[in-house]
Amino acid sequence: MTDPLLAAYDAEVRTAELTTPEPGTTLDRDAPVTRILGARRGFVAGPPDLGVAGASLDALIARQVRFFAARGEAFEWKTRAHDRPADLPDHLLAAGFAPEETETVLIAPLDAISPSAPPPPDVTIREASGEADLRRIAHLSATIFGSDEAATLRDLLARTRADHGTTVHVVAESAGHFVSAARLELVGGTTFAGLWGGATLPAFRGRGLYRALVAHRAATARTRGARYLQVDALPPSRPILQRLGFTAVTTTTPYVWSPA
Repeated sequence: MTDPLLAAYDAEVRTAELTTPEPGTTLDRDAPVTRILGARRGFVAGPPDLGVAGASLDALIARQVRFFAARGEAFEWKTRAHDRPADLPDHLLAAGFAPEETETVLIAPLDAISPSAPPPPDVTIREASGEADLRRIAHLSATIFGSDEAATLRDLLARTRADHGTTVHVVAESAGHFVSAARLELVGGTTFAGLWGGATLPAFRGRGLYRALVAHRAATARTRGARYLQVDALPPSRPILQRLGFTAVTTTTPYVWSPA
């Protein structure tokens, strides 16, 4: 591996996934993977090289399926394109997992991010605070994605109660309504912060809000001592992020197993 950004991502972010629970979650180790419990669905994280292949890999996958089947819970196994063994996705498919949309992992040193133009004059960018704002974020998410508003709110409230200042929600507000929202998550024990959860009402897309929310979160991450920002980006976001100074280092595809 020659890419220093990918090397830092593997050494810091991937290690934190295995060892440091996010707010509201707990970790259950089953070497070489870690099961993450307490989020909206289960999650299995592994190192860049699982160190198993063939029948041993199938046995590892089967153990995770049995564990979550006993809980009646769907779970996600997140893969990266550079991971080993390279045929992990094939084994997951054979075990009944379904792939979700592939995203690009982009990373930027904070001092390399280009400044963004200010938001439109009818829009205010600010950090959310309090339960009322979280309710408005849950409503915005449900409006845009058709998600379960009550479940989203429960997740937001649970994470906030367990959080110790590592998560910052940033919103764009116009005429008293939230029109866009996203969050910054500092990755504990690392020099990374992640950008997650971007959502913008269709009528406000193409007006620079995505860039403005990235810029605000970058400034916040800088004041919190982070050195790098990391994003799992869908195709529409990738060119915007690259223009802001982000570099694509790999891709990531979630594979999801669900109870019958």
